[in-house]
Amino acid sequence: MIKIITDKQHYDIVIKATLKVKHELKIATADIKDMHISANGMVISYLEMLNTLAKRGVTIKLLHAKFPGEHFRSSFDKFPVLWKKMDRRMCPRVHSKIIVTDNKTAYTGSANLTGAGLGMKNEHRRNFEMGIFTDDKDFVKEISEYFDNIFLGLHCNKCQRKPYCPDPIG
Repeated sequence: MIKIITDKQHYDIVIKATLKVKHELKIATADIKDMHISANGMVISYLEMLNTLAKRGVTIKLLHAKFPGEHFRSSFDKFPVLWKKMDRRMCPRVHSKIIVTDNKTAYTGSANLTGAGLGMKNEHRRNFEMGIFTDDKDFVKEISEYFDNIFLGLHCNKCQRKPYCPDPIG
């Protein structure tokens, strides 16, 4: 299945897929904010959900382009398990938006890890987003490998921006 999704479907499909992760979650985003989601009938920070996954032994890899804002950092400080267990990389050239769950489903599209992109914002205050969500094995594999190549720093040696990179990967 390859499904084109828009606007609120990002929350309904992509975020709900992340809630079901058993082993590994890969996230790439250009912008990152302390977005909120609904879980078990409560509104919580997405970071709290990631913390719960980390406690269950889920491997979490986060690739983002810039230093998170004050609200994200303040929320992140509340989850010491996440500090130790989430593998984070920052590359200012990352503009990809990717979420891969257990190498079984993948999202790629325009939505950042923000309330207006993937979070539970009011439908009239959301960004106009479009992406693809799939469980097609070949497509998932290709997206996952693309993520891994950046996450492992395979592009760093040829990157002409490395001297300006605040946190080089490779």
